[in-house]
Order: sequence, then C-alpha cells, then structure tokens
Amino acid sequence: MKIFPAASIKQLDAHTIENEPVASIDLMERASHALSGALSERWDSDTPFTVFAGPGNNGGDALAVSRLLAEKGYKLEVYLFNTKGSLSPDCATNKERLANVAGVDFHEVTTQFVPPVLTAEHVVVDGLFGSGLNKALAGGFAAVVKYINASPATVVSIDIPSGLMGEDNTYNVQSNIVRADLTLSLQLPKLAFLFAENEPFVGEWRLLDIGLSEEAMEEMETDFYLSEHEDMPGLLKPRTKFAHKGNFGRALLIAGSQGMAGASVLAARACLRSGVGLLTVHVPFCNNFIVQTSVPEAMTELDISDTCFASPADADDCQAVGIGPGLGRAAETETALLEQIESCHVPMVVDADALNLLGEKRSYIGRLPKGSVLTPHPKELERLVGKCQNSYERLMKARELAKTSGVHILLKGAYSVIIAPSGKCWFNITGNPGMATGGSGDVLTGVVLALLAQGYEAETAARLGAYVHGLAGDIAGKKQGMAGMTAGDVVNCLPLAWRMLEEK
Repeated sequence: MKIFPAASIKQLDAHTIENEPVASIDLMERASHALSGALSERWDSDTPFTVFAGPGNNGGDALAVSRLLAEKGYKLEVYLFNTKGSLSPDCATNKERLANVAGVDFHEVTTQFVPPVLTAEHVVVDGLFGSGLNKALAGGFAAVVKYINASPATVVSIDIPSGLMGEDNTYNVQSNIVRADLTLSLQLPKLAFLFAENEPFVGEWRLLDIGLSEEAMEEMETDFYLSEHEDMPGLLKPRTKFAHKGNFGRALLIAGSQGMAGASVLAARACLRSGVGLLTVHVPFCNNFIVQTSVPEAMTELDISDTCFASPADADDCQAVGIGPGLGRAAETETALLEQIESCHVPMVVDADALNLLGEKRSYIGRLPKGSVLTPHPKELERLVGKCQNSYERLMKARELAKTSGVHILLKGAYSVIIAPSGKCWFNITGNPGMATGGSGDVLTGVVLALLAQGYEAETAARLGAYVHGLAGDIAGKKQGMAGMTAGDVVNCLPLAWRMLEEK
C-alpha cells in the first residue's frame, strides 16, 4: 500500500472527481457514509455525540457525518467554527443540508465560543482541520483543541487529528494537537501515523475506503509504502523436489563474547529456522561449548581469542555474513571488524555492537559489500547519523545514509522500516510490544542472514525478514501473552510463521 504526502492526496481527490467522474460534494458524501458507518458500528444511538467542525472540507465531512448519524436516530451537538465568515463550498452545502435535521443541536461559532459540557460518556468527533494543514494551530482553534484534550470524552478524529501535519511535525506545537483515541483515515494512512511520538495524538487508526481512483494511486509515484499481508507470499522462493542443503546457502555468523553467548545462540537458531542450508558460527573459545550444545545443527569456528572476536573469519565459501550480536566493544574486536569488512565480498548483516563500533568509524559503512543490510534500533542509528529530534528526522537521515553508502537499512521499531539506497521505504506491519525484550534483534539478524545466504536480494531479505520476525512475535504473543514473551519464544514460532506464508 502506498503512502502519499498530503499534496498528493489532494491530487488523488481531484483525479477521482475529474475522471470517475463524481462531484466533490458527492465524494464527500461517500466519505461521510464510510465515517458514519464506522462510528455507528462502535457506539449505539444512546451515545451522546459532540461534533467540532472547521470551515474547510474536513468540517464539511463532520457536518455530513452529523446529518447521517441523526438520520440513524443519534442525538448530537454540532459546533461549526466560522470565525472568518468563509466556508469551503462543500462545507457550506453540508451546513445547509444539516439545517432543521431532527436530533441535531447546531451552533455556528462566529465570535465567542461557549464550550459544551463533555463527560466520559460523550464521543467527540474532531473535524476541525484535515491533512492539508501546514502550520501549527494558534489562537482560538488552539484553545478549542486544549479544551477537547482536557475533557474525559472519547475523541474520534476524521482523517487526521486536528493540528497534526501529515509528515513533518518537527516545528509543531504538541499542546495544540488533538489527542484522538481513534483516527478514521480516509483511503490511505498518513506517514505521521507511523512515528512513535505521534501515537498520543493518533491513537488507534483505521482506514476507510472511500473509492479514490485505483488507477491514479497506481500511477502516482511515492517513496513510502506499507507492506501488506498479501505482498509477502509472492516474495518467497519455491523449493524444488530435488533441492539439497547446498542450494540454500552457507551462512557465517560472527557473534558472542564472554558473558554474551546467548546472542549468538538466538541468532544461530533463528538463522536455522529460516531455511539456511549450512551455518557456521565464529565464536571465542569461551562460547564454543555453549553454542555447540545449544545449536547442534550449526558448526562452530574458533576465534584466536578466548573471550571475544579478535580475528577476521574466512568468508570465501559463504553466501552471506552476519556480525554483531553480543560481540562486545573490545579494542581488538573493533580492529577485527574493520578487517572483516575490508576482506568480505558477500553481503553482510550488521547489527548491535558491530553498528556501535562503526559509529566511531563511519567511513567503513560505505565499504560494506554490495547488498549489505544494517539493522539498527533508533539509538544505534543515531550513533551513525547524529542526534535526531524525532522519527521524521531520523527517517530522513537514514535515507540519506542508505543513499550515500549504498546499503539497505532495517530501522527497528513498532513499524520497522526498510530503507533502500534508492530512497524507497517499506514500513512493516507485524510485531507487538511483547517483542521489546533482550535478544529480539539477534533473532532478526539470524532471519535476515538466512535469507541473504539463500540468494534473496537485500531489499527482499530485509522486507521478508522483518515481516516474518514480527509475525512469529505475533504468534508467540497469542500463545502466551506479551508480558511473558522472550526472544526464544519468537524463534520457536518462526517455523509456523514461515508455514503461514508458504500456505498463503
């Protein structure tokens, strides 16, 4: 699914209106039917609704929704803010349509606003401003937003919470943004919905199909996508009847140090549970017995050091190398890492301490082999690109790093995002907060390593790896709840996750 900036969504509306063809007021009516249907599914007609409508088309949606709910027997208070005496044409039409509708207590605010009483039983419909907003709310509208936020009512925003911008909110005023419990987004999500700091404003979000032109959405370019369930099975390579382990690649995993053998075990188990043909784990002597007994399907190769990674491994017979989980940050480890990068000619998955060490030697990122994937969490990324004010800035800096260094970046989070050197970004939809536990990233490293070793392109390996990793976490969460999950539970659920994709 494509994610478009606000300007492109306006173009989609215009294309639909011109080419369906459909009048703009009728497209608004279509959207309002979808909105009122979603509201009536959740709340019955005994629920008191208070609607706040702005002077633009978002306000027009809110007025049309009010009329449609009233026709279903709902009782509503409606406030239309028209302080400048200028409504959009479709908003004005819906104001006329709402006149004298039974069950609606209508107020047009032109000067002073007398706030209604809002209780915990009320549902507030926020239709003040839509996705076209390009500056922070101020003055009277900011005061209305603060009043809504201070109330105990449940808040539902139409398309986007009023005051929130669709992409970049770096210079926004957070206290002047509606804090919605539910956002009913029209047709497509907004990029801002996928950023952690906007969750208090967006709340739960749901997409409503309003019939925008499929042709226009297909033709219009964007760099941002939301991966969908139906996209993933088609990315899998089929296994032929006469295939053998040599067909599924040999992977080398460089992981673990004294006291951190578990990271190498988790990454190795995940790699083997993701279809790799052969796996060798390069370990210091102190971890050899642990890995050999915990992961008997893997081979081990001893480092010259008893306690850490101190000597680069020979990767000539491998199709991919994974490095970083539990590696530690010893001086000899940094030297060995840089030598490993210089000598390696197959794609690498770089994670954890390997990323932290690269943060001090950033020039080596551009020396990584073609098709390599970095898998940082936000703090690890900032060690590579510098401090970021918010998720939007972090995403932009990650895109720049991917472009200039020629690497793929899998930036981990609630919506992990895969960033290609081309600048294209795919947001992942699987996973849950139960995966916020030590070792989850090591599991992801193992999954992506297995896919690269099997010959998947870096972009596909990162997208598929993130999706299956999150899906396994979702399966584990359903089995035993999120609070008690461990990274090992995610590994144990990988086979079922892969089977679900294979069976489509």
